[in-house]
Amino acid sequence: MNDAPPDLRHSRLSKVPEVTLIFWVIKVLATTLGETGGDSVSMSMNLGYLLSTGIFAAIFALAVGAQIRASRFHALLYWVTIIATTAVGTTLADFADRSLGIGYSGGTTILLALLAASLFTWHRTLGTVAVDTVSSPKAEIFYWVTIMFSQTLGTALGDWTADTAGVGYGGGVLVFGAALVLVAAAYFWTRISRTALFWTAFILTRPLGAVVGDFLDKPTSDGGLALSRFAASGTLLALILVCIFTFPQRAAKAAH
Repeated sequence: MNDAPPDLRHSRLSKVPEVTLIFWVIKVLATTLGETGGDSVSMSMNLGYLLSTGIFAAIFALAVGAQIRASRFHALLYWVTIIATTAVGTTLADFADRSLGIGYSGGTTILLALLAASLFTWHRTLGTVAVDTVSSPKAEIFYWVTIMFSQTLGTALGDWTADTAGVGYGGGVLVFGAALVLVAAAYFWTRISRTALFWTAFILTRPLGAVVGDFLDKPTSDGGLALSRFAASGTLLALILVCIFTFPQRAAKAAH
């Protein structure tokens, strides 16, 4: 039984959204926008990977600060922060591969270790990594750091699958789409930890967005559609806004 006063119980609502179908739809759109948006700034605007990473990292830091200061869940603010993490992930992964020369396989390995360390530290500190416990500043910091690593990992993994492994962009969509279908099946028909399935799906949507974004804006000679990065980004942003305002999201109920 929860003996906390009604006002306190309300204040302990999470500042992240309920995990519903529309959450996953917007997440895929946001990760795809992060890919095309990141490439727009680093490549089309010729700012380079390092400067672009700094720009998006600053936006991400400001958005996370606003998230922590906010008294309740704001859908627009939440998704701006998600998009910022995907854009940082895009430019950072490209910087590691093309400027530092460690390759997508090396970057994937390093980022997987960082993601595992983040989840391990979060669990050791707060006892859980469940999304419905993200209702305190400390939990929010762990949440966003973990997302930052997962988005960057997803970028490197998507590019490694499409380019280094030679699967191509269409093949990458099939690979990660099929993986997400398996996660969904496990959710409905097994007793595997819902928290583990959430983070698995969250990570997999990023490489899916990466290969879809690359498919949209890469040259036809590389297997892409050669669409304008700015046009693709604008269209994706419009779709995200339509989803946000057409399907209002509620804050997840925090576990007590």
